[in-house]
Order: sequence, then C-alpha cells, then structure tokens
Amino acid sequence: MVSLFSDTETRPTAGMRAAIAAAEVGDEQKGEDPTVTRLQARVAELLGKEAALWLPTGTMCNLVAVKVHTRPGDALIADGMAHVIRAESGGAALASGVLVEPIRTARGIFTPSELAAAMERVTAVPVPYGQPVGVVCVEQTHNFGGGAVWPLDALRAVAACARERGVPVHMDGARLLNACAASGVSAADFAGAVDSLWIDFTKGLGAPIGAVLAGTSGFIAEARRYKQLFGGAMRQAGIAAAGCLYALDHHVDRLAEDHEHARLLAAGLAATDCIHVRTPEPETNMVFFDVRGLGIGNAEFLRRLAARGVRMGAAGGAIRAVTHLDVTRADIETAIAAVRRVQAESVAG
Repeated sequence: MVSLFSDTETRPTAGMRAAIAAAEVGDEQKGEDPTVTRLQARVAELLGKEAALWLPTGTMCNLVAVKVHTRPGDALIADGMAHVIRAESGGAALASGVLVEPIRTARGIFTPSELAAAMERVTAVPVPYGQPVGVVCVEQTHNFGGGAVWPLDALRAVAACARERGVPVHMDGARLLNACAASGVSAADFAGAVDSLWIDFTKGLGAPIGAVLAGTSGFIAEARRYKQLFGGAMRQAGIAAAGCLYALDHHVDRLAEDHEHARLLAAGLAATDCIHVRTPEPETNMVFFDVRGLGIGNAEFLRRLAARGVRMGAAGGAIRAVTHLDVTRADIETAIAAVRRVQAESVAG
C-alpha cells in the first residue's frame, strides 16, 4: 500500500531506531533525562527562544499553550479551519474555558485588518457582554489550507496587530520546518514573530513520538506545571527524544524532497480528466483535489483507490494526499496511475 493519507504515518528509519535503542535516559518528570534535556536546549536554540519543553504530542502543546496564555472566559482567535479549532476535540474550550472566535479565510492566512475586525467583534460589545482576547493562534504550515506557508512579513504584521492590543500570539508550528524548507526563511525568524510555538517530530521528520514547545523562561515554567496536570510528564522519555534528535540531524534537509514529490503528484493529477486540483502548485507536501467530475463521492473514490494499492484521505470536502519520508518518486507514479485507473473505470461505468 502506498500511503498518502498523512505525514503522521511515517515510520522510524533504521538509523533512528538505533539511536532510540542507544538513548541515555532518566526520569523526565524530575528533569533528569539527559536526552530530553539536550533536545529541549537544541530546539530552544533552533527557534531563538529562552526555553523549551518536550511533550508527547503536538495537540498537548496547543492545549498547554492556550492554558498558559488565557483565563476562563477569554477569547481565542484563529482561522476557522485551524487545527486548534477543528482537530483537537474541543480541548481548548474544555481545558481553558475559552470562547473561540474564527476568522474565515481561503487558505488559513489572515490579514491584520481581518484580525482587528475579529478582535473588535469580541471586545467592542456593551459592558458587561464583551470579553477579552486571550490569545491569537496561527498555524504554520496551515494543514486544511493545503499546506500553505505564512509569509514572514504577513506573520509579523498580524503579530504586531495583536501586540498593539496586548494580546500574545501562539504558533501551531507542527510543520514549521516544512515552511522553512519551502520559503528559505529560518525557523528562528518565523519564531521571532510569535510569543510561543512548537514543532512536531511525528510528521515529516519521521519520529514516532514527541513535540517541543518553546517560549520565554516564565512561559515554559508555567507550561511545565500544566504538562504535569494534563498527564504529559513521563519517565525514561529519552527513548523518544533520541528519535527527535536524530530527525533534526538527518531529516530536515530532505523535506524539500517531499515538496517536490507533492508538485509531481499535483501535475500528474492536473493532467487527468475530471480531476480538479485545488493546489496545482503545492507550497509544501500537501495536495488537495476534487473528484466530483468522476461522478462518484469522496468515500467511493477512496475505496476504489485503496483497492488499487493507494491510500489517501478526505479533508475539507476534498481529497487530501500528503507526501512524506516513506514516499518515493516511484510511489507518486503509482498513485497517479491508480487515480487514472479509477477515472477510467468511473467513466466507463
């Protein structure tokens, strides 16, 4: 099976497995795991932040960050299709008691004027009906926006708008390093525009466990408390952190290969009758396309495609294909051929 369902399906390489097996470990909950400590220092330096904190998942990073930045009754502002709103089971509302105020955009990137309007909607209500904005969240790259990259100037402008109103900006940086590979902008430059952010190691970087949250020393100190509260503190977590360190050493530069594979896939699909590619020139590693021209629904298309050895997923009313560490150029050619066979069958039917 060629799996283009998500880059979360990457598997650790032989070299990464060896690093995991050889990891030096200690009690992470007590701050005594040397491999976790090295990873946190490495990520803080990479992002130009004072401190960093290892967590089991990226979703927990968002959960903790929102909790630190807000108080119950505050508003969280983000794009309406942001992961923190659409893919975290209401965690921010449950754990932090925040009101979500979405901004509707085409690809997940909003402007300072759109942010200002959203903040006005929340706060400029006659007393006692309004509420303060606790945090603004951005997502880099934007998943449901087709892997869209926030341009640095746009990110800085939005952050300036928030800070003028005394509101911190948090970045869901799950695929931040994909954005760096695509844009040539350093991780530290992107990170410098926001107050807190995290990077995920279980997507294109290919590690099995882990994400790292970064910010000021004070922010991370408070985040550590909530990590404990939410059950994120662990024991010999160095076996997971070793995979993350290996990824930083060996899997960052190769992200550009995933982007090239996505462009090849998009071009091949665009040349196929009855397929409409929403992202004809992917910025990173995601391709979204419509199959309505085939006369079948998304679920039936995915079933027929899987029967031909290719797995994709549905997102935002379209089909989503995601390239990653385990996908080769030959796999892309196999996927294009499978889509064309489904099309031929559908047209014949």
